[in-house]
Amino acid sequence: MQRYFLKTAVHQDDITSLSETDQNHLVRVLRAQAGTEIEVVDISQKVYIAVLSDDLNHIKIEADITKSVELPIDVTIACGLSKGSKSEFIVKKATELGAKKIVFFESKYSVVHWQGKNIDKKIQRLNKIAQGAAEQSHRQVIPTIEYLTFTDILKTNNAIKLVAYEESAKQNETAKLVQLLNQAKQNMSGSLIALFGPEGGIAPEEIEQLTDNGFELAGLGPRIMRAETAPLYLLSAISYSLELESK
Repeated sequence: MQRYFLKTAVHQDDITSLSETDQNHLVRVLRAQAGTEIEVVDISQKVYIAVLSDDLNHIKIEADITKSVELPIDVTIACGLSKGSKSEFIVKKATELGAKKIVFFESKYSVVHWQGKNIDKKIQRLNKIAQGAAEQSHRQVIPTIEYLTFTDILKTNNAIKLVAYEESAKQNETAKLVQLLNQAKQNMSGSLIALFGPEGGIAPEEIEQLTDNGFELAGLGPRIMRAETAPLYLLSAISYSLELESK
């Protein structure tokens, strides 16, 4: 069933409207008819069945079917700028896997640079991708997409802060990731930020700054992953550890 996000809170039996973009998608693209049922998520993350009205311009809120599908902790993925369409791929897949926030930053080894008005356009496009992926994967939250400086990321106050470090992977170090995931299990209402470098990796001086600001180095297994693969591996590991293994 198609899912859309509302920008207000609603209750059972309310009559409301989708955004103009979503209404156009439902009626003109999907060719929905009066009486068509959809799912909507309101601003409080409640999920409802809604029915399209006879005039095709409104929806009536029917049953509350809220069931949490979000990760037990808030996960932020911070990725160094990479070439091509990798940022779009990361946003789409990280949204499907439960990330709460996705941040992009320019690091020393980045070969791509976002500047000026170009940043706003890119973030706007990535937000649309995140919304579409959240609807498709039946999320209750659309992830926040941001562009931050490396210095801004150093100042984050997440409970758990880790860096996916290539040198740790080369040395087959995996204990730190297991330790951090076990720590997350002890505080399911906490937050975690994981930082990933661009194609060229993370510079030694950046690693030093990160560790000086509370980030811990963690390997992601014995294989070296691409810049767009590593965040998805971590999100999958978090899901397994906190959602599947804990049951």
